[in-house]
Amino acid sequence: MKLGLTLALLGGTVTKMSILATATNTTTMLSRIRGAFHGALVSDALCLGSHYEYDAPTIKAAYGGKRIERYMSPGEMLGGSTHGVGWGRRNYHPGQKAGDQTDYGEYNILWLEYLSTQRKDKTSTAIDLQDFLPYWRDRLASNWGMWVCTQTKLSMDQYKQNVPTNRLGGNSNAMAIRSAAALAAFNTEEQVVGAARTMMFTHRSEEALSGGEFFARVSWKVIHQRITPREAMASTAKEMSPWIQEQYTKGFNKFIEATDPNLPLGKEEFVDDLAMTSMARLWDVGKTEPIKVGKASPTEGTLPSSVYIILKYENSYEDAVKANVMVGGDNASRAIAIGMVLGAYHGVEGIPADLLVGLNAYDKCDKLLRELPVVKALLSDEKEL
Repeated sequence: MKLGLTLALLGGTVTKMSILATATNTTTMLSRIRGAFHGALVSDALCLGSHYEYDAPTIKAAYGGKRIERYMSPGEMLGGSTHGVGWGRRNYHPGQKAGDQTDYGEYNILWLEYLSTQRKDKTSTAIDLQDFLPYWRDRLASNWGMWVCTQTKLSMDQYKQNVPTNRLGGNSNAMAIRSAAALAAFNTEEQVVGAARTMMFTHRSEEALSGGEFFARVSWKVIHQRITPREAMASTAKEMSPWIQEQYTKGFNKFIEATDPNLPLGKEEFVDDLAMTSMARLWDVGKTEPIKVGKASPTEGTLPSSVYIILKYENSYEDAVKANVMVGGDNASRAIAIGMVLGAYHGVEGIPADLLVGLNAYDKCDKLLRELPVVKALLSDEKEL
């Protein structure tokens, strides 16, 4: 019997009996949970140097004609700034250095900090957003140091005006996954999904919320059902809305096209860049120039693009996260999904050691993960085995 099924039968409680009865290797379970979280952060941190640079040839040229091999500070090889189409050229993450996070990764750290300090013993109850918001306000005010997205700014203004929690956020359809820590804090798939949606409270668009839900479900299945990302994504797509099925299918079909030796796409130098942009419409943001949605933040591009990378590089966490960096655009949005899913699949041992060592938040976050209920229970059982 799979551990995930055992947990369901036991009402979602991780116990020593459930682990022993299934002869499950608890180190592997721990590795997958740790891999999901650290995999998301590593993937995100690698994007810091080229985040919002929308021209893939420019990134490749800046990196000496090779893929990224180390962490970089914001715009390090690009003159200290990147070209965020529609928002201009700037340093989007002032105060960050090589090995730090973009705002996507930092939001995942923020939620880990909250879960591990404010509610580390609460596995069965939903997150109380009202309790979280003062923590969020103070963290952004004192220790952020990077791009603050428009939805966060809007939500903060609403919060200061005492807008009810169920009305916070804007209608942006950007995919902003913040739920990596939920995999270590909640036992069941539905609890993780509920947390994932709450964690994206700055976004009210169902497209964005569904995108976050999709990758939360996929990651949970990879960890608990011990299936491949390909199997988990296909299964999850069938369970969700026709719109999600459509986005998954776009990514899957493009993966098939790009890996078919008889088709021209796979022979292109910038195959991943072309694959993502070819799935997308033009997005006129009303600024200076239109963006191909496949490389920008809207879920209709980010979800299929992440599916494409996960499928194409399923057998190598490192290849996947580095390929994502080289495409550019809002690569950090894709990075959380790609790193979380493939980190869960390969486990923390599948993440290159030099990238874990160079991740500035690694030691702090790994310690905080151990305070979360699912990890704490597995650690306790591991000592007894």
